Parts: sequence; structure tokens; C-alpha cells
Amino acid sequence: MMDGSMRTLIEAIHSSPTQAVLYLAGGASQALGWLMSVPGASNTVLEAVVPYSRMSSIQLLGKVPAQFASAQTAEEMAVLAYNKALKLSKPGSPVLGVGFTGSLASAHPKLGDHRFYLSTRTANQLWVSTVKLTKGLRSREQEDTVSSQFLLKAIARACKVQPSFNPELSESEAPDEHETKFGEDQELEQLISGQICFKVYPSSTDIPNTERKIILSGSFNPLHDGHLKLLEVATSICGDGCPCFELSAINADKPPLTVSQIKERVKQFEEVGKTVIISNQPYFYKKAELFPGSAFVIGADTAVRLINPKYYGNDYAKMLDTLLGCKSTGCVFLVAGRNVDGVFKVLEDFDMPEELKDLFISIPAETFRMDISSTEIRKSLGI
Repeated sequence: MMDGSMRTLIEAIHSSPTQAVLYLAGGASQALGWLMSVPGASNTVLEAVVPYSRMSSIQLLGKVPAQFASAQTAEEMAVLAYNKALKLSKPGSPVLGVGFTGSLASAHPKLGDHRFYLSTRTANQLWVSTVKLTKGLRSREQEDTVSSQFLLKAIARACKVQPSFNPELSESEAPDEHETKFGEDQELEQLISGQICFKVYPSSTDIPNTERKIILSGSFNPLHDGHLKLLEVATSICGDGCPCFELSAINADKPPLTVSQIKERVKQFEEVGKTVIISNQPYFYKKAELFPGSAFVIGADTAVRLINPKYYGNDYAKMLDTLLGCKSTGCVFLVAGRNVDGVFKVLEDFDMPEELKDLFISIPAETFRMDISSTEIRKSLGI
């Protein structure tokens, strides 16, 4: 049963801006009930999954772990949860991934220790804890209560909330804790390597209270007025959504950007007070998986490439299947006019497959037309 101090703590967690995804296996089940029973849970909990069976855990992890109940597995679950929280959260919100796995008292006596492992991942910290419980001291329900208390305290700490209670652990059950802190460079290195899926640099102004993103992707080398105006026009057409620029650290045809290159380009957005997302996905069908429900702002030249079977191994069916996959995520493409082979063209100038017509929305030329490109700017500057 939840007491007053615990309720107060959960209220403080729900009042914090942190949004979390929780993956819990083998215990700490009461913590979910406590979190969800206090008003405001939707401010904190983006998703909670209990991969209880072996097959469920294997599908979540994408492999058979060396040990299902281990610190390594809890850490991997926390990183997966963190990446999922990035995808589900509002742009710029601090996010938290929680991984828990345990081997608690069961109907049949266990040969090994009763224990649990907990890990939390935030943008700048990975924390892992191992707790070995005294065998025979508690019932299964009591062990679940203790692990739930411990989990709640860890979430509070990650939300920068001071816990008002301590889990009911004996001196011999002191946790074995390890903490790793990350700087910005390390976080970007993890992004380039694929460990985390993206990083948001939020604007200096308030982020709209919406999860839907309006995304203009590019290399932004350099960012120019055309980019800014295009995203502004696209946002007015959509009527609702958070305008974001998106830069992929990975290029399909060139080496990955370096950490210093990414930071230099991010400065451009900070100077004009705009939100930019750094991802590691160069392809739009992968971006659609990262940012479901988004509106991607592209030029007509990009739209032509998207529907050209040449880029799908000359397989028309593969092109159609790939773009229908984008459509299934709830994404759309807002298409602005661009010079294509020396001629200014808009969406209506192209023959779009019938199945994809509602995937593409035209930005009228009278609403937006700017022929300048980053390439031309670089040439004019002799870069």
C-alpha cells in the first residue's frame, strides 16, 4: 500500500519535465501501479512494457542474452528504453530509459541468489545497480515491494527529485552501484556509432505542446534564409506541430560527420534560436520510423528521387513498398518547388503513383519559392 511520502514523491516525479519509457522483467511490478495511480502519470510515463517470457525478452533485446537476469541485460534494456523515449517524447523534453530485470522468490525454490538489476539512462548518464536480497527473508510480494521502492527511488533521482524514503533493505543488501557520465562529445560519438538514435538541441524559445514534428532535413552547410523561410511556410500549412531541422550525422554517399563538424553546424541553429535534431539515419524511410507521425519538408528534386525505382535497385514494387511503409507510420511529405535539371518544378509536374498521392502535399510556388541552395552559397564563397 502506498503511504503519503511515496505519493508526494510520485507527484514530484510527475511534475518534473522528464518523460520515461520503462522495460521491466521479473519484478518491480508494484512500481507501475504506484506511478499510474497518482494523477499526472501521462506527464511521465510514455510507455511501460513487461517482457516477462523468455521469448518476449529475446524479441525486445533482439538476441538471446548471456543471462536474462544480469546487470548487462538491465543496461541494454535501459538504452533501448531511452531510444524509445526519444522517439515518443516531445522535442526537447528530457527523457529517461529504465531497464529492470530480476530473479525473485518463486513458487519453486531457487538454487541461485534472489537478486535484481536496475539501470537508468539519461542524455548524460548511465547508472546500473545490483541488489542481492537475503534468501528466505521475504515473500515474493515483499521482494517485489522492495524492488519497486528501489525502482521508484531511481526514477526520482533521474528526474532530479529528492527521494523522501529509502527502500527497506538490510545492511547486508547494500546495492552495488556504477555510474558513467557523458559529455556532449561522448553523446555524439554514441549517436554516430548507432548506440543512440538521435539528439535534440531544442530552441531557445518554448517548445510547442505537441508530439508531432514538422521536419526539414538537410546538410545545412550552410544554413540559409531559404531553409528558415521554407520551414516557416510548412509550419503554417500544417497548422499544428513543432518545427524542427534535422541533420543526419551519417551520409549514404560520404563519410560520417565528425563530432566537431556536427557541433559547428549546430551553432548555426543556436544563433537563430531554432530546434535541430541530429540523427544517424540518412534515408527517409528510416527517418519515418524514428519520427512517426511527422511531416517531412522536402524539395521537388528530392520527391523525384523518392519515387524513382533507380534508387531501389530498379525495383518499382520495392519503391512502392518502402514508401507505403513511410505512409503507415503516419508521415507525410510537404513538397516545395525546386530546380530540377535546370527547370523550376513543383509536385504537380510529376506523375505520382496513385497509391502514394496522399503521401505528398504540395507547397504552392506562390507561397514559397527560393532557388538558392547551400551548394551555390559555398561556391560563391569559394568553399
